[in-house]
Amino acid sequence: MTGSEETPSFRLAYVPGVTPDKWVRIWNERLPDVPLILTQVPAAEAPGVLLGGGADAGLVRLPVDRSALSAIPLYTETTVVVIPKDHLVTAADEVTVEDLADEIVLHPLDDVLGWERPPGRPALERPATTADAVELVAAGIGVLLVPLSLARLHHRKDLTYRTVTDAPESSVALSWPEDAHTDRVEDFIGIVRGRTVNSTRGRQPAQAPRKGERTQAAPARRTPA
Repeated sequence: MTGSEETPSFRLAYVPGVTPDKWVRIWNERLPDVPLILTQVPAAEAPGVLLGGGADAGLVRLPVDRSALSAIPLYTETTVVVIPKDHLVTAADEVTVEDLADEIVLHPLDDVLGWERPPGRPALERPATTADAVELVAAGIGVLLVPLSLARLHHRKDLTYRTVTDAPESSVALSWPEDAHTDRVEDFIGIVRGRTVNSTRGRQPAQAPRKGERTQAAPARRTPA
């Protein structure tokens, strides 16, 4: 059951690699009187931000604690290996984990693939962040496996990537605290699920006018493309 309280804004957290631009645009078209405030947070910190009240909802990477957070899976990303442009792996359009057995595979501390044990040979130390790992790839120290969106986020002219067909994948979901399913959260759920502006779900219907009150017909609103 959704809450009915009105909030002056809607706070949306999102993790690196996620691009909420399309949904933000639709929100601004449908609810211009409710500012949508975006905050980027590290993937590992996103659940804590939601549970701590730092955001009303978040675009996060699964898994999350389903006993405390609700989640609607949105999509699953392809995993790629980031390599120098002159690397031998570039000869193929896609590779397998076994093809990387002789490579030093960097395993940053903010890894989102959830490896039990990454393929290849481990580096002497784990890079602190994915950005640090990308710098090491550019220096010829190893290769890096990440979701496609993170490879694009950290794009460099001297690096490229190839799909890894049998690597773990990362899924993105819309999540919010179980005890904070508000009308605004439902509005955003409607947007990410592609509901039209006239859908009976999502925003609450306007109250009927009291007896004796005059009403003015509102202009029809077109459903955003």
